[in-house]
Amino acid sequence: MVRIIAPAHLHAGNPDLSGDMGRLFGTLGFAIEYPYLEVEIETSEKDKANDKDALRFLERLREKYEFPPVKIEIKHYIPKWVGLGFHTTLALTLGLGINRIYNLGLSLEDIALTVRRGLITALGFYAVKLGGFIVEGGFPVNKREKVVPPLIFRENIPENWFFVVAIPETPRKDLEEVRRVEDEILTNLKKMPPELADRLSRIVLMKILPAFVERDIKAFGEGLYQFNNLLGKFWSDYQESIYCCELVSEGIKVMLEDAYCACQSSWGPTFYGLVDDRHKAEIVRDKIKKLFEENGDSGEVFITKANNTGAVILDG
Repeated sequence: MVRIIAPAHLHAGNPDLSGDMGRLFGTLGFAIEYPYLEVEIETSEKDKANDKDALRFLERLREKYEFPPVKIEIKHYIPKWVGLGFHTTLALTLGLGINRIYNLGLSLEDIALTVRRGLITALGFYAVKLGGFIVEGGFPVNKREKVVPPLIFRENIPENWFFVVAIPETPRKDLEEVRRVEDEILTNLKKMPPELADRLSRIVLMKILPAFVERDIKAFGEGLYQFNNLLGKFWSDYQESIYCCELVSEGIKVMLEDAYCACQSSWGPTFYGLVDDRHKAEIVRDKIKKLFEENGDSGEVFITKANNTGAVILDG
């Protein structure tokens, strides 16, 4: 039996949806300690799982590789369909566990290409593999889902940086419908104007990355907010506005009163802020809780730190 513990991740966004320079997407984001996925895998007389998505990814692995049956039990979940990467993390984690049990000799790249996750955006791939703050370089326009996008930058996130993560409940049902047609949306995505991709890429190269290296959290947060907000204007054709819904828009404003940045993760509804002090984090958390209560929303708000290691595999 093996047990795998893997981190959730927070998206900041994709700098190039134009493709005019030969590559698409690219992704910035963070691996976080909580929530996390914990999965136990052991040998079995027949395939069993306590989650239908686990069985789906198991079938994909079996399309290419032969191995005996397994029993899969998810012990701790990353919330599904909220922008924290549950499905990619699950698919890769299953591959890692089965590879360990049956000594298949697979790399994480082999697993990703087989389960077809972590290929359009590789943030989840590198969150599982390495953790930390991640920037990946997108894929060649003629190799969509045929390669794992290359890692451009990865570094540990400081121990004194805290993420305040909010997951409102009210928008989740509507966003589940969006996510079910996500592949269709991404396949038929309109092209980003090259000048917008230029601006986003410049923010990454000349503000976000140097600020992170210098540990200038104020400039780093400013760059992240500018990047995420500007990108949201492009995605507004596919969601309610710059952000996925009014509650998230209001939450972003409230977070910015005390946090260095506030961003929506992927399609949402998860949004998050970044601070460098536990007390500040508690202030932001309490304000968002109050906002949710005032809007009759039963969503979750919590404080977490970075995961700088990626997934951990434990034998026995």
